[in-house]
Amino acid sequence: MLDLSALPLVLIVAIFVAASGLIFVAGTRLCYLADAIGDRSGIDRAFMGLIFLAGITSLPELVTTVYAAWMGSPLLALNNIFGGIVMQTAILAVADGFVLHAVITSFPRKPTPILEGVLLILLLSVVLAVTSVGEIAIFDYLGVAAAGLAGAYVLAIFLLRNFDLRHDWRPISLPDPGDGGAAQGAANSYRSSTISALILSSVLASLVVVVCGTALVEAADALAVRTSLGQGFIGVTLLAAATSMPELSTTIAAVRMGAYTMAISNIFGSNLIMVLMILPADLSFRDGAILNFADDTTRLALVLGILVTAIYLVGLLVKKKRRILGIGMDSMLVLILYAFSIYALFVVSRDML
Repeated sequence: MLDLSALPLVLIVAIFVAASGLIFVAGTRLCYLADAIGDRSGIDRAFMGLIFLAGITSLPELVTTVYAAWMGSPLLALNNIFGGIVMQTAILAVADGFVLHAVITSFPRKPTPILEGVLLILLLSVVLAVTSVGEIAIFDYLGVAAAGLAGAYVLAIFLLRNFDLRHDWRPISLPDPGDGGAAQGAANSYRSSTISALILSSVLASLVVVVCGTALVEAADALAVRTSLGQGFIGVTLLAAATSMPELSTTIAAVRMGAYTMAISNIFGSNLIMVLMILPADLSFRDGAILNFADDTTRLALVLGILVTAIYLVGLLVKKKRRILGIGMDSMLVLILYAFSIYALFVVSRDML
């Protein structure tokens, strides 16, 4: 484990920015490779999107969360998870600006994204309750709620898959060939490669994410020490933003291709995976059940995650909405809430120091 806190602050920031940029590039490449692997192997694209695509774009969060827990920084790990949920939902609001003459939440015609959002709110509410009343540890380090939430995630995926099989539309799907767009053209460039070459490229890109993810945690921990902002604030803002780079690139690419439903469900699906990450974080943290180390910044991030998801659920139910400054009213509310949340989290973290 490296200690970057002794380095000059400018160099720490440079390491953080460089690692974030590499994660952005590698994460985008992994999404294109997933599309090509699905095409070459004949695996159903709905499955590739629901499991593989959402899992791949969540790889930076998984690496940074597990590594932060392993190095004994529970707040950095937890706030990276729950801050990531708020950040990724705000990404959807940014992507709304790329939709022409409409609002992004006006497009889905099936209730599957709404079911995803409802399940996400239910799971986040359980986590919020556990952080308030306390977690019960098994074998001194594994929490009952952490294990239960992992099981609930599997059940949620089963319910979503079973529900969606009764409809023609898929909740998270890679775009069909011929949808057009620069992103689809980039994905098509990999289809001439062999399946083994695609898998090897995926492994190499994943290694880049793993290495850069560990560098991000070290840099974030050093920034928390050097700036006196604390691990809670750094985790829920800078680290969460950096590890959300793949979601940013894929969501904007999906919107530019006209795959609006994919963009919405990819964000909700990735947020569901964030809840699943509590279990590996708990297993990596050896000083007790990790949810017992949640503080006010963690609980505030959970409340904000529930609020921004609820706003978009209302947007999905109310199809006709006005555009404000080029985005929907629901997206505008999410961006305003996210901006105020940064300030609120800063105030809370500062009062805790």
